[in-house]
Parts: sequence; C-alpha cells; structure tokens
Amino acid sequence: MNLTAVRTFIAVVDAGQFQVAAANLSITQQAVSKRIAALENDLGVRLFTRTLRGARLTIDGQAFLPHARALLDAEDRAAASVRPGCRPLRVDVIGRRLAPAGLLRDFHRAHPDIDLDVVTLFDAEAAIAAIRSGTIDATFRAVTMPGRQLPDGIETAPVFDEPLQLFTGPAHEFATARAVTPAQLAGHRIWMPGNSPGTEWSAYYDALATAFKLTIDSIGPNFGIEALLDTIADSSTLATFLSEQTPLVWPVGHDLRRIPLRDPTPVYPHSLLWHADNPHPALTALRGYLTSRPSGRPDTEIWTPEWAQRPQPPGW
Repeated sequence: MNLTAVRTFIAVVDAGQFQVAAANLSITQQAVSKRIAALENDLGVRLFTRTLRGARLTIDGQAFLPHARALLDAEDRAAASVRPGCRPLRVDVIGRRLAPAGLLRDFHRAHPDIDLDVVTLFDAEAAIAAIRSGTIDATFRAVTMPGRQLPDGIETAPVFDEPLQLFTGPAHEFATARAVTPAQLAGHRIWMPGNSPGTEWSAYYDALATAFKLTIDSIGPNFGIEALLDTIADSSTLATFLSEQTPLVWPVGHDLRRIPLRDPTPVYPHSLLWHADNPHPALTALRGYLTSRPSGRPDTEIWTPEWAQRPQPPGW
C-alpha cells in the first residue's frame, strides 16, 4: 500500500477539505485528488463524499481510518528503530561480571540519558561478525590478530588493561602470601575450565602460560563461576586466575583469597571495536568517555602478550 497516499488520506480527514490538506502538505489540490483516487482504486471503495462544506468520510472511509493511522504509526516506529540516536546503542560486553560490563555501567551513570542494549556474544569472531552485519554497534574484546588485519571497516582501540589476581582457598600454599610473582606459580595447577580453545581469552592465557612456564588446566565441564569457587575453596592444590575487577560473592565458610600478582603484573588487554561507518551519536559519546578515563594500568611492571603491546592511537 502506498503510504504517501495513506498519509494524504489522513491529511484530508484532519483538515476536512482537499484544498486545506493540499496547503498543509505543500502540494496542489490536484495532486491530493490524484492520490486519493489512486488509494480508492487500490482499495476498490470510495473513501470520501464531497459536500459543499468539504470532504466527508464514507462508511468505508470510517472503517479504514483507524487502520490508516495505525499504518503511519508503524511506519514511524520502523524508521525510529534504526534512526541513529533514536534506537539504543547495542554493545557486547563478553560477560556481565567482567570489567567491560563495569565500564559500560560507569558510562551509563555518566550519561543516563543514553539508552543501552547490552548483549553477551561468545567470542571475538562472533562479535566482529555482528559489528559487520550491524547487529551490534561495538564490542569490548582482546584483539589477538598481530599477524593479520581486522576486516575492512572495523576499527579498534585499547581502553583498559586489567590486572589479574591469583584466587585460592585457605589451604593453598600461597593463601597467606601478600603477593605472588608469576614465576612462583610454575609447577602449580591453575584450573580454568572456561578457557575454551580458539577464543581470545584462551589465546591470552596460552601466551601467559608459555611466558612463565605455567600449567593452566582447562579440563572438566564448566559449570560456571560458583562451581569453580566451590572447588577452589576445598582444594589445597588448585588455584585460578581472576581479573581484579570481577565482582564476586561467596559463602563465608569458603574463606577464599584474592592474591595480587607482582613482578610483573599480568594485565588483560580490553579493546573497543566498532565499524568506522557507524553514525550512532551514542557511539561517539562512548568512545569519548573511554578516552577520558585513566588507562587503568598498575604502577608496577606489567606483562601482556606481544600482540597486545601497541600504543593507543591519538584522537581515536
């Protein structure tokens, strides 16, 4: 159905006269008549009866009127759903308990007027595909592609280097340590059942294990963070790595320990990825907010994989 003709029909109804409707639409009265005639021809009924006082709806016109208004309302909603600045900014945060989700929450507190739609995709490949297709506007990821370029149009910039911590139960050898070096962990079993092969976080922990001769064990079903903490709490040999800003709550009886890593401190490199052609004004606001934040790097010596050792580009 020709929505321009439907809009003209509504204009005539609201104005009560073809001549006034033409003036309101900035077209000629003849153009209004042609549009109404074409609509009546499509519907197979007369919509108006002309009188000395103007245009009066026929019984078919009265039946059509609420549906015509609904059509125009649907058109407006359809346009608003994709119009930059009208729809929510859709951002992938990899996990709702991880630091990127915290960054996005801080951004929302600073810009409460900006609508956000938060999603959690599985890995960087899925997130990049979603950016290219327009399913999401941006993603927080570790970029592990030093040997090849990102797809055309995808831009990236580092936004936050998050320190890692060792997580143990009360009976572990390092449970009372004030800090531990990565080298001290050689020969100890670091259990990370969520370390899925082929993901960007698996690439990070593989590089960490190689650099410091660590044993990172991903064997076993991943029942989630709560099950992991239950196992760590009861073990004298198992430990795991968690990011410094991962918020956790556990039963008091677990007596779990978060132990800083020093000399060097491994940091996980979070970057923001987006499409260069994305016009959403909230994306510009998000990038500006992240640029204005402190880098988050600790004051101590840090370690991060070679593929993450890149300067932040100016003015991104």
